[in-house]
Amino acid sequence: MKKGGAWRPQLMKDIMVMSKSRARPPLKRPTWIIALVCIVCVFLVSAYFYPPQSSTTCYLFSSPNCAGMFGRTPPSPVRELTDDETASAVVVKEILKTPPLQSKNPKIAFMFLTPGTLPFEELWENFFQGHEDKFSVYVHASKQQPIHVSRYFVDRDIHSEQVVWGKFSMVEAEKRLLANALLDPDNQHFVLLSDSCVPLHSFDYVYNYLMYTNVSFIDCFVDPGPHGTGRYSEHMMPEVEKSDFRKGSQWFTMKRQHAIVMMADSLYYTKFKLHCRPNMEGRNCYSDEHYLPTFFRMKDPGGLANWSVTFVDWSEGKWHPRAFRTQDVTYDLLRNITSIADSTHVTSDEKKTLLSTPCMWNGMKRPCFLFARKFYPETLGKLMHLFSNYTKV
Repeated sequence: MKKGGAWRPQLMKDIMVMSKSRARPPLKRPTWIIALVCIVCVFLVSAYFYPPQSSTTCYLFSSPNCAGMFGRTPPSPVRELTDDETASAVVVKEILKTPPLQSKNPKIAFMFLTPGTLPFEELWENFFQGHEDKFSVYVHASKQQPIHVSRYFVDRDIHSEQVVWGKFSMVEAEKRLLANALLDPDNQHFVLLSDSCVPLHSFDYVYNYLMYTNVSFIDCFVDPGPHGTGRYSEHMMPEVEKSDFRKGSQWFTMKRQHAIVMMADSLYYTKFKLHCRPNMEGRNCYSDEHYLPTFFRMKDPGGLANWSVTFVDWSEGKWHPRAFRTQDVTYDLLRNITSIADSTHVTSDEKKTLLSTPCMWNGMKRPCFLFARKFYPETLGKLMHLFSNYTKV
């Protein structure tokens, strides 16, 4: 018992010593440290989402708002429009947002740009026959009074001026045709054709193709080569910048709103008349290939199909497209043309890049072409013989 009594006080003493060695004094947390941490956190979050626009800040913080500080060019300030540009923008905007005049008898205006007599009037008569209330015809003969053999072309000649290939007189003739066709409020779509053009489908097919889509079939693409952007002149600035310059086929179809927009334009029309012409500053610029694609690409890009519904064969790589002789005209040739469903261009730079675009009609891929050129007058008999076969849908 004595031993036990002696051990117990010693045990209690050891426990007290151990307790004192393990006990930690309560930590004192200075409030200034907590406040500092909070301030730093707030600063980091703010700097990430709302960084000052300086290179130092963007170097320290990988913020999405720093796009453009490194490796990207920040957006340039918006240029103030000239008075003429402002007026043009207002007029075009008002025309495009105004619904076209409704007609109880909507028609297509077929506008023929020709030097004289139209060699394929008989073929066109077969095309038009039975649809007299759905079309109108306008003929611009630039060199000599045409002799008409079809009743649909008689008394359809408009006042004409001389047209020289490659010069601005070509655009003036197009505008003259449109102005005359717009006088008829029933004309809702406008087709520009040459004397060497022929139809590829039945009238009903062409009518439905053009009347039931809300775009203009104006060819429009970027050609970075000498026969494209290389024709651009800086004298077109500030209204037309080099990045806006486009190229396309002369042969278009145009809805009524766009035809009115073209009538209303004088600013860009004058720019191309003065600064896009042959033998200018050592370059050849042809307004009939650039004015409409550039103008409508700037004013209403969503309203363009960006291809022409008139087939032209440029595969020979010459200044002028391939012209078809009698021996070339076969059923297979015409059916092959009507089956093409991609619009193609080849750039004029050293790369000769092939640009291919599917022909989308109201969201569906469809054949691209309704008409074709260039056919020699001698092919009329062959075309008349094949017409009813190759125009079947």
